[in-house]
Amino acid sequence: MKNSSVSPDKDFICSDDIRHDFSMAMSAMYQNEVPLYGDLVDLVSDVNAEVLTTHPDIKSQLLHTGEIERLSMERHGAIRLGTAAELSMLRRLFAVMGMHPVGYYDLAPAGVPVHSTAFRALDSHSLHKSPFRVFTSLLRLDLIADETLQQEATATLAQRQIFTTGVIELIEVFEAQGGLTTEQADQFIQEAIETFRWHDKTPVAKALYQRLLNQHPLVADVVGFKGPHINHLTPRTLDIDAVQQGMQARDIPSKAIIEGPPRRACPILLRQTSFKALQEAVGFKVANNSDASHEEYEQGHHTARFGEIEQRGVALTQKGRALYDELLAAARRQLGATPNEDNAAQYNQILTKVFTAFPDDYQTLHDEGLAYFYYQLTDSTLDSEDGQALLAATLTNDDLNKVTNAKLTALINDEVLRIEPIVYEDFLPVSAAGIFQSNLQEAQPSQYDGYSSQQEFERDLGAAIYDEMALYEAMQAQSLEQCLSSVNI
Repeated sequence: MKNSSVSPDKDFICSDDIRHDFSMAMSAMYQNEVPLYGDLVDLVSDVNAEVLTTHPDIKSQLLHTGEIERLSMERHGAIRLGTAAELSMLRRLFAVMGMHPVGYYDLAPAGVPVHSTAFRALDSHSLHKSPFRVFTSLLRLDLIADETLQQEATATLAQRQIFTTGVIELIEVFEAQGGLTTEQADQFIQEAIETFRWHDKTPVAKALYQRLLNQHPLVADVVGFKGPHINHLTPRTLDIDAVQQGMQARDIPSKAIIEGPPRRACPILLRQTSFKALQEAVGFKVANNSDASHEEYEQGHHTARFGEIEQRGVALTQKGRALYDELLAAARRQLGATPNEDNAAQYNQILTKVFTAFPDDYQTLHDEGLAYFYYQLTDSTLDSEDGQALLAATLTNDDLNKVTNAKLTALINDEVLRIEPIVYEDFLPVSAAGIFQSNLQEAQPSQYDGYSSQQEFERDLGAAIYDEMALYEAMQAQSLEQCLSSVNI
């Protein structure tokens, strides 16, 4: 796999550094726009410090995987786009930062009229330097049932330009010369951040906004504004239940349900919660203004932006994901309703009970092929020629992408290798929809009719989407390669 952090020219700043600096600029901008986000970051920092102090096993794991250094800079953002042209240009913008589309998510079956991907770095080295990722959704205008409104929305989106001239020029420079100088990279960050800035004046009249809102609040959030303001930023916590309690103790209005799997000794995939969306004052453009030289605005409000928190666990294999999806569906069937504030306690009880069928220790997760792991040499192997010889004899002639679990388990049992979990870097469609829905505060369809297509999304994107499972498999195999290359045989 190509390492995106390697600069093709010594005079160019590497993409990982651009991504890191951009994420810091984004965080500062969002904290200024939404001060409550700063309180959330402080709370997460306090909880993480407590976990690292009281749970040396977690600290040791993070040290072994290299994640402890990236914990404080962990962020993901979310934006919503309106057109294929916006999506294609955004792909080119993120490529400057070494971020590529990974995974396809269809949220329409959960009542959210978008399909999505996540832009992120691809390999362990780049992810450790900057794990910043952006969950990016494209509005599906074809799901607007009112044809007249659909046409008005299409016309409104066609009139906006969400990228500055400067950032487009710098994207073209990057593509032509293969990188950016330090001065160009600094300018790129200043220009790129403007795409994600909040605008408190809208290009649409209040009446049109209300019709868009009645169709779906997310439609109003996309069509009704000048650009795809960052919808939320998300710090990573080591104990999301403690953060949830901390929000309540600090009178930060939190959602009732933590999305994803229940609390576990060995976290899997992704758990998410948030503070509820803020009601923000906006000015709606006055239609038929008699003074063409002076724009007039009518005051109103908009509710969409919120603060999210995530706790990430081990990435699951196809087998593990199938079991996760099966158990999550079973819990929701047993509840008999969409999880919400009224049934939160009941849902949590059901979820915890149902997920007892999912193994909750790393060794079993490994041995049953349910999750992905880094393989590392134990301290005793590093000091033992016998252990190194056993490793070499067992693996030298094998395709490291296809080594049987039985062979690897034997090496682990013989204390030649140890395993550490590969963190899940991606998202869950049901959880994403749950976060979106809980912050829209309006009645929406439980699902949309029609179909979605990864091929159509990739056509609009202008590129193929990376398969996240293939990336995790490559990371796992690469860790075995590193073990073999480290032995003195």
